[in-house]
Amino acid sequence: MPTIRETLEQKERAVLSPYATLSSRTRGRLIPEKEDDIRPAFQHDRDRIIHSKSFRRLKHKTQVFLSPAGDHYRTRLTHTLEVSQIARTISKALGLNEDLTEAIALGHDLGHTPFGHAGESVLNRIVPGGFRHYEQSLRVVDTLELEGRGLNLTFEVRDGIVKHSKGLGSIIPKNPEDAPATLEGQVVRISDVIAYVNHDLDDALRSGIITQKDVPGEILSGLGETHSKRINTLVVDVLETCLAQDPLISIRFTPPTEDLVLRLRSFLYERVYTSPRVASDFQKASKILEDLFGYFMEDPSRLPAQWKPLNSDVPVHRWVCDFIAGMTDQYALQLYHEIFLPRPWMVF
Repeated sequence: MPTIRETLEQKERAVLSPYATLSSRTRGRLIPEKEDDIRPAFQHDRDRIIHSKSFRRLKHKTQVFLSPAGDHYRTRLTHTLEVSQIARTISKALGLNEDLTEAIALGHDLGHTPFGHAGESVLNRIVPGGFRHYEQSLRVVDTLELEGRGLNLTFEVRDGIVKHSKGLGSIIPKNPEDAPATLEGQVVRISDVIAYVNHDLDDALRSGIITQKDVPGEILSGLGETHSKRINTLVVDVLETCLAQDPLISIRFTPPTEDLVLRLRSFLYERVYTSPRVASDFQKASKILEDLFGYFMEDPSRLPAQWKPLNSDVPVHRWVCDFIAGMTDQYALQLYHEIFLPRPWMVF
């Protein structure tokens, strides 16, 4: 009698697009292990990510606004969930593997630092060899989770995580080797940009840093006047572009829509991410992380026991970086206060 997993794998073969990545045809895990009787491989990966400590910490990591007082501003966790929702919508419409898509989406930012991209920038500057959050996300799932055992995810999920980021580069990589190996990974890559350019714009409008009148008119007329209309425009554009391909070889926007997305991204960098109100807080946050890094590099024995180097092959700066990158905003602030600020004398 087939297991539940085998029955679900059979359903994938019968229902999914011929371009989908099948769970039964995964390229495997770093460490071979017995397959689950209930869950196909990518569903199992998704569950491992959801139950990880690094996933839970995302709720207290900055997206754009540092420790916002309002309840409705995005955090790194809500960003991740919005990426997952958009990616699942696209994958479902195209007949791709939703479990794989969701696993990549939920794991793509596990390596992000406290204080958003300001944290990434300072670690990239001070850590030997630099720092890139997508590489750290892969290190989290491969090495750091489960007290150093890692989550032992499949190749397809790991590939999608490490190749999701585009920064200020092309949404669709010009070098094919930089693109995710699966269409599901490509879906997450494009869904990430759909999510953040729209929710960061939404949060910036809510905060008053910009107003609707500041947004270039061609962006509003081309993508939509509201948050939901803009997301719908971009998702529909992706689907229509993909459905016109035979065979389906890439996930992309039409050129005019991609141009509008790039204009919106440039506008956000110019008017929001580097605005004085945002940048001033991030300058302070950068000093916090720089001072913490120097403190633990000066004496690595100060690291908590679970973060001390497990073997001599890994340089100390790597473990210090791992410790700091894994912090939430609140923990970094608290630790900085405990280490560098004087405590009041309790004299009675």
